[in-house]
Amino acid sequence: MSNEDKTVIAEISQIDLKPPREKKSIASLVQYSGSALGKRYMLAGEKLTIGRSVDANITIGEASVSRIHARIIQQNDKIIIEDAGSANGTYINDQKVIGRMSLNDQDMLRLGTVLLKFFSRDNIDGFIQDKIYRMATIDAGTQIYNKQYLLDSLTSEFQSSRASGRKLSIIYYDLDHFKRVNDTYGHNAGDQILRESAHLVKKYIRKDDILGRFGGEEFIIILPNTDAKTAYELGERVRSACANHIYKLEVVAGGKKQLVQHQQTFSVGISQISQKMGSPKDLLESADKKLYASKQNGRNRVTV
Repeated sequence: MSNEDKTVIAEISQIDLKPPREKKSIASLVQYSGSALGKRYMLAGEKLTIGRSVDANITIGEASVSRIHARIIQQNDKIIIEDAGSANGTYINDQKVIGRMSLNDQDMLRLGTVLLKFFSRDNIDGFIQDKIYRMATIDAGTQIYNKQYLLDSLTSEFQSSRASGRKLSIIYYDLDHFKRVNDTYGHNAGDQILRESAHLVKKYIRKDDILGRFGGEEFIIILPNTDAKTAYELGERVRSACANHIYKLEVVAGGKKQLVQHQQTFSVGISQISQKMGSPKDLLESADKKLYASKQNGRNRVTV
């Protein structure tokens, strides 16, 4: 594998515009501003809260959004919204929400300075938006978030942590001796390990954690509202589980295909936001130094 990021450019004509028939159609909101531009929020449930808090059903980590900003109620196939006493107000098409108001297809909802567009059930535009968003944010090789999404999310979480005082940690890890894996087994086997290891790590993280590929064999997990001790415990669980996992690789040797068993270790660095850190870059560099220390001290370990 190259350490360079893979960029996939697709024409709109390449996108299958037909929504999956087997899935029940659900109304949604699509974010039209802020760091999560293009993100789609499915409105599944009779009563939902939306706000900056990790306890909200729909979390939007922007400073202008209150912790619990608004409530969404579904009644008789109608979507109703009410403000929850937010600091910056809730607006539909620039009309301030007082009491309860209905959302109609393609209405613009504003929470503070964040714009979201409402798509009713069966609206093909919402489905297309979801496909485009996925193409822009998902790493093709591993099916987890890509570097740009990680950087945007880290900036948002860093600003939110600064504004609210809540903790923020990151796990920065990479696969040990990965060049040797590619040289020995080939790039197809290397791709399999990258993809399979990402899938394995996803099983251990929480729904609000953000896992993404930072480049090559390097990965980052953003952990909102998490201190370094908790991040270390998660990092150790991930390291141990992945070190004990058996990869079954199909390789070609002597002109014949054969299955080879392989175990892959990680080196991990962990850092928590501190007052002296002035930017997300500082947090990244701190975790990178811890990752380097893990490698210098024998690999297959977590440094915090």
